[in-house]
Amino acid sequence: MSGKPNIRCAIYTRKSSDEGLDQEFNSLDAQHEACAAYISSQRHEGWRLVNDRYDDGGLSGGTLERAALQRLMTEIEAGRIRMVVVYKIDRLTRSLADFVRLVERLDAAGCSFVSVTQAFNTSSSMGRLTLNVLLSFAQFEREVTAERIRDKISASKKKGLWMGGTLPLGYDRHPDKDRRELVVNPTEAETVRALFQLYADAPNLKTLEIAAHQRGLRPRQGRLASGRAHTPPTFSRGQLHYMLTNPVYRGRIRHKEKVYPGKHPPIIDDVLWQDVQTALMTASGRPRSRSASSPGSGAATSDEDLVRADQSSTPLPANLLTGLLRDETGDRLTPTHTVRSGRRYRYYVSNRLISGGADPSGWRIPAAPLERRVVGSVADHLRRAADKYQLGVAVDAADLMPLAARANAFADKILSSPTLIADLIVDGKVTREGLSLTLDRTVLATQLAVAEIALDPDLHRVATSHIMRRRGSEIKIVTSSMVGDSDTGPDATLINALAEAHHWSVQLRSGTQLADLTRTTGLAQSHIRRRSRLAFLSPDIQAAILAGKQPCDLTLERLVRAGVALDWDEQRQNLGFSS
Repeated sequence: MSGKPNIRCAIYTRKSSDEGLDQEFNSLDAQHEACAAYISSQRHEGWRLVNDRYDDGGLSGGTLERAALQRLMTEIEAGRIRMVVVYKIDRLTRSLADFVRLVERLDAAGCSFVSVTQAFNTSSSMGRLTLNVLLSFAQFEREVTAERIRDKISASKKKGLWMGGTLPLGYDRHPDKDRRELVVNPTEAETVRALFQLYADAPNLKTLEIAAHQRGLRPRQGRLASGRAHTPPTFSRGQLHYMLTNPVYRGRIRHKEKVYPGKHPPIIDDVLWQDVQTALMTASGRPRSRSASSPGSGAATSDEDLVRADQSSTPLPANLLTGLLRDETGDRLTPTHTVRSGRRYRYYVSNRLISGGADPSGWRIPAAPLERRVVGSVADHLRRAADKYQLGVAVDAADLMPLAARANAFADKILSSPTLIADLIVDGKVTREGLSLTLDRTVLATQLAVAEIALDPDLHRVATSHIMRRRGSEIKIVTSSMVGDSDTGPDATLINALAEAHHWSVQLRSGTQLADLTRTTGLAQSHIRRRSRLAFLSPDIQAAILAGKQPCDLTLERLVRAGVALDWDEQRQNLGFSS
């Protein structure tokens, strides 16, 4: 009769906190002792305990990134461990998803595990079912606990309480540990006030950084990981910007996107705070100079070189609409820009996205299309009024045609000199349905050479309709004329991807291996494989993309994600082309 197989067993122990680990006999030792006793009771089955211990102290069960666990898994996958013994299943993991992954790895290595206080193991289907149920409850308990903590923090911050974190310069914790409030540190508060005043006087972060260094204004002393005290030599621009936008100095507490009145006293008064925020908003809209923009450098020399091809032959000045437009919530649309692959793209964004952080209702509209839309709307408004002779009241018949001619000339002047818009528009609002502008009646009267009182009462009001559609994180304005014919203008990204797909397709058909393309392009095989399929779009879809007549919401990301169907009619339907 053959003997029992030799089953090498390893004990895994874990404790979430460091508390008590320095004791002579701690929680990890208790778990190990119980598991070792269980293994001894199974000696008749061939179970043998290995010498190594696998203990993780002070580590959460919500992650698998634990040193002892990773060392244990290495031994298991090497075939040196056939049974893992734990005190309770949640010592191994509290996540159902992590548990499934662990079981798959254990099965692949021919290893099982046992919980000594819960009489089941993974060697049977019933044991697996029971484990899944228990882990589901363990994960549920963990998530409910996390939600309860988040709700408590949110409720506390609504009451203006300080819920911990890095102490802002200028404040100390309240001496009473039971009171979650901040108290002003008089010495540091003077530093904070000085920095705010310096920026208000000269709104430039680089200038502020230099001035702070010259005046000896320094951050709070901190401690390194070694415990040694350390004081940074000076403020960085990032630190300064964070400080200037931190509402705690106004006596408020921020929680995610919302700000609540705090229990602590403010350091900065409302007037200085508002002056600094206005200066920061203005600075964020200023165009940044680029050292690489000299002729022949290959860098962009103007915003017009970087926006998509448009129908206007007159370049538009950067940030033409600064301070003139608001979104549908009444929030100011502020000019900003981003740089991708060395190219600068301009946008108008809801100011709350700059001053308050992420907000899903905020707008991010490409600048050039919006500027063209506004300039064109004003010019069209004047031309329509001239065609219908709706420019003035109580005007002699003999003066109607000369007045219409002056209106048409002014419209042409606006198109050729768009900067006139800055003086002409008093206020504007962009909504999801259209654009409404209020023009300056005095400027209109001067340009049309007519008394202001003689102007048509509605001439200073401009209203146009459009549809707002999201394209990724951006907002796309589609005019009423675009809705029918899907004419959005050439998309350089789509056209380049189409040309690239044809190039790769030709090479693959000529016998070039996909691996060779990967080496020459530096791109992944999956990337080339997906993109090269664009060459098999129907001829009319490719022609529409080249002509800029694709649907306005057709982006390269959507095109790749949708895939290229073999049937051309199915392609048109999937991508939003009319049949």
